[in-house]
Amino acid sequence: MKRKLLSLLILFVLLGSTVLPAAAMDLQFQVARQVVNLYLNKNGTATIEYYYDFQNDASGSVIDYIDVGVPEKGDYDLGSVSAEVNGKKITDIQASTYVTPGIAFGLGANSIQPGQSGQVHILIGTVRSFFYEADTQANEPYASFQFTPNYFGSQYAHGLTDMTVNVFLPPDVKPDEPRYFPPQGWPGSSEPTTGVAQNNLSFYSWRASNANSHTTYKFGGAFPARLIPSSAVQKKPLINISWEQVFGFGFFGCIILVAGLAIYGATVGAKKRKLAYLPPKIAIEGMGIKRGLTAVEAAILMEQPMDKILTMILFSCIKKGAATVITKDPLKLELAKPLPDTLQTYEVEFLKAFDMASLSDRTKALQAMMVNLVKTVTEKMKGFSRKDTVAYYTDVMKKAWAEVEAAQTPDVKMQKFDEQMDWTMLDHDFDNRTRNVFGTGPVFIPIWWGRFDPVYRSAGPSTPASTGMPSGGISIQRPNVPGADFAASMVNGIQGFAGSAVGDLTNFTGGVTNLTNPVPVATPSGSSSRGGGGGHCVCACACACAGCACACAGGGR
Repeated sequence: MKRKLLSLLILFVLLGSTVLPAAAMDLQFQVARQVVNLYLNKNGTATIEYYYDFQNDASGSVIDYIDVGVPEKGDYDLGSVSAEVNGKKITDIQASTYVTPGIAFGLGANSIQPGQSGQVHILIGTVRSFFYEADTQANEPYASFQFTPNYFGSQYAHGLTDMTVNVFLPPDVKPDEPRYFPPQGWPGSSEPTTGVAQNNLSFYSWRASNANSHTTYKFGGAFPARLIPSSAVQKKPLINISWEQVFGFGFFGCIILVAGLAIYGATVGAKKRKLAYLPPKIAIEGMGIKRGLTAVEAAILMEQPMDKILTMILFSCIKKGAATVITKDPLKLELAKPLPDTLQTYEVEFLKAFDMASLSDRTKALQAMMVNLVKTVTEKMKGFSRKDTVAYYTDVMKKAWAEVEAAQTPDVKMQKFDEQMDWTMLDHDFDNRTRNVFGTGPVFIPIWWGRFDPVYRSAGPSTPASTGMPSGGISIQRPNVPGADFAASMVNGIQGFAGSAVGDLTNFTGGVTNLTNPVPVATPSGSSSRGGGGGHCVCACACACAGCACACAGGGR
């Protein structure tokens, strides 16, 4: 097929005609395997590498040209481009006239004949204008990128492709620094494999054996901007409004109002986004209820505030005899030695965090504990319905309160509260409900209360109870206090602990969210709101790109 004929094909497509030359539609091939390597270089450029295993149909035309798209701005160095077909160098490399921006590779004498196979290797060494400022909740500026690998027109390429996409991060990036967001359109796992390659570069890698070479897949991520030159990170454009376009004060006032609302909405939205620490995949509905979660794990599933979850863990550790509160402000714990063997993994990590002298180290350790806890719950929920499971544990919480409220005597009421406390704390209205339940009459103090309240512990019991709460067949004398005092001490103690343990809740949770549910890196700004490529392509030969990082197969020209 000659270039003239392919140009005729494009003309027919653009005119919307359904009458096409028969020879123009006979290009048919498969891509059995495709490997994409994207290198994010420390000099602020990107390198894109493709490996294709083509299988030309026996009834198809010869594949003598391949057109590959480059990122939307077309800011690449043609001199850095090289390619081989079946190990033989391709010398006919030029800017494509069919894919804009793009590169044409003429296979010449090594064209892939009908019924034959061939491997094509393409290296685009230098691509500029690839990175943009990112919107992340990190403590430092991040650079972001988006990338859609080259793909071919679906009227030409068919069948499945074993596809691997590797993103090699800049040198010197630390394991906990980079971010990725789930690939769009990708048929494989949204979570990448991570590691360090032989070239000492950290990488993200996605692989899907059921991919294809004619679908757009978008990948993206972010990393600290300090790893590349600041000049390589493009700024977000400001909105310019000329005064000539403003007709009257009323219209200008509307602009101010809309802008103000947008800023307010963005601020509120950003705060809410920081608190949304569950990964989206946990919402993918499975079948049935996941039983056997602890109250703390159920709280994670319900996405309860992290200060409440930390408080639940504290009380659990105290009740198990693993910790004693020495002072509440600042919060200091004395740990039991050895620790009880009944502790959950997250409880051990919690106590180890409070064994650290440095407040910053403790905060990081608590955030790490929360990250591990979220990942554990996510793993446990695989195949189960989050909606049904949340409803189940909400019912458990309601039944727990019902047992407490149904108790007829103060000692039984406290016994039930002691037994069900973990579950009652799942209640969003725990504070008020505790006050209502214990606000009248005496309350028998639980045996662990002294480990929570250092003031009560130092004062010692003052009023012995006339009856004891049975425990293992032994009657234990308990002091009693007015119910309102107990409820107030309980609620105030919880609120005080929350502030002392995590400080600013939004920032603390945001540090967890960055790892468990990272922000899908904000669409990098630019004239077309894309960074480093990606976007929608309109097919016209194999495809004609609307300024994107996709690409087309011009094979058979």
